[in-house]
Amino acid sequence: MRFRHPDGSTVHLAYCTNVHPAETLDGVLAQLRDHCEPVRRRLGRDRLGIGLWLAKDAAHALATDPAALRALRCALEQRGLEVVTLNGFPYQGFGAQEVKYRVYKPDWADPERLEHTAALARVLAGLLPDDVTDGSISTLPLAWRTAHDEQRARTARTALRTLAQRLDALHELTGRSLRVALEPEPGCVVETTRDAIAPLTAIGHDRIGICVDTCHLATSFEDPHTALDDLTRAGVPVVKSQLSAALHAEHPHLPEVRGALAAFAEPRFLHQTRTATAAGLRGTDDLDQALAGDALPDAGPWRSHFHVPLHAAPAPPLTSTLPVLKTALTRLVGGPHPLTHHLEVETYTWQALPPALRPRGRAQLADGIAAELTLARDLLTDLGLKELP
Repeated sequence: MRFRHPDGSTVHLAYCTNVHPAETLDGVLAQLRDHCEPVRRRLGRDRLGIGLWLAKDAAHALATDPAALRALRCALEQRGLEVVTLNGFPYQGFGAQEVKYRVYKPDWADPERLEHTAALARVLAGLLPDDVTDGSISTLPLAWRTAHDEQRARTARTALRTLAQRLDALHELTGRSLRVALEPEPGCVVETTRDAIAPLTAIGHDRIGICVDTCHLATSFEDPHTALDDLTRAGVPVVKSQLSAALHAEHPHLPEVRGALAAFAEPRFLHQTRTATAAGLRGTDDLDQALAGDALPDAGPWRSHFHVPLHAAPAPPLTSTLPVLKTALTRLVGGPHPLTHHLEVETYTWQALPPALRPRGRAQLADGIAAELTLARDLLTDLGLKELP
């Protein structure tokens, strides 16, 4: 979906396909048929943006086989779909029964991460619509914190500088300008937007910026105004933003609230949980850890890294951090000029929701994704953007 900003520029809205995990190119093609096109039809649009997640094997096949890349581009066009952004965070196995910490491997100190991301860039350069020259790829924020030391930090920075050089060369070769965005996430080396400033300024290249995920922003109790002001002052580009909402519990000391939270503690994904205290941010790596005894102070609200559907907050006594998303979006695209032109709805946890809230079958999932995109569209038009055909 495309929108005209009052300044005349185009803002792109997509939804991320990591909610439909597939490891192979055939699986990606099936996603377009079974999920993406039905969402587009529900929205009544001739064109829908998708943020493709391409696992290692699918990305390699597309980057090394021009015929396969042409076939994917043709399939996108036939189904009324377009791609201006990729999710390069998960490497493989995102559809496994247990993902947890494995999603952070390989990290930016491992050569596989550089080669994978460079392959994604070559693929994206071949998928961008004819009238679009700028593309974006989000990636993990360097590494999970426990596996990172100064030597690995130097290796990661070198890898990202090498990537920037390759993106420069790709621009010269294809005319397509691609940027990569570190996505701050709780528990990682770069947990907050402020954590991103030092490594990104050290890398010192405008092709490497930040992806503001509004669930992660909220989970870390970051104020959107402060975060975006800090990035602007530091000259760190907001390459893309993922529109998402975290799980919020206002009174975690109450037994009924803990019982409601326990329904969201599940074995597939990591749900880092945080609370703000007078001594600073406190947290656990997962929601079940927070619920175990007194592992996390409960005098103030808890927020958990669980991407809940944008249009359907959990039932009381829980809610979502949708207000944080709205505030961030106002700053991102509501000013005289957008801070980013790439927006992506990223609720990948539909099948990890408590059983009663999970969609039953493809049709209900498509309904839910279409409802999320409708909410995002309405927020954008309320900010003065005009939806384009």
